[in-house]
Amino acid sequence: MTTKYERPTRREALLGDRPGAYAIARHVRMTPQKVRRVVDLVRGLDVDDALTVLRYAPQAASEPVYKCVASAVANAENVESLRRDDLYVSQIFVDEGVTLRRIRARAKGSASRILKRASHITVVVEPRDMEKGA
Repeated sequence: MTTKYERPTRREALLGDRPGAYAIARHVRMTPQKVRRVVDLVRGLDVDDALTVLRYAPQAASEPVYKCVASAVANAENVESLRRDDLYVSQIFVDEGVTLRRIRARAKGSASRILKRASHITVVVEPRDMEKGA
């Protein structure tokens, strides 16, 4: 008596039946902790404001986050036919990616491990007027 469970598609999991678009940047070679500092700056902002904040943020992680937000906006415009002026960053989060393990030589023939972490950045943009109507 096994019931086959089907996982929802990524779009259904992120947006459901609401209008909007998303973009995912995978295997970004920065630690999730550093990327989350930048991501917290733009959560809930209009996309133009978010892109401006990311353009002038001094952190190195702002570049891949900028690209991911810009990609989500382009997906919303081209695939979903939404207006850029109505969009805002409804969800943005960072997951931990693969970790590359490297070795650094230490004294007396021993070694220590270096963990080079990677991140997956997910951005969801939605029209602002849908939020007010709900």
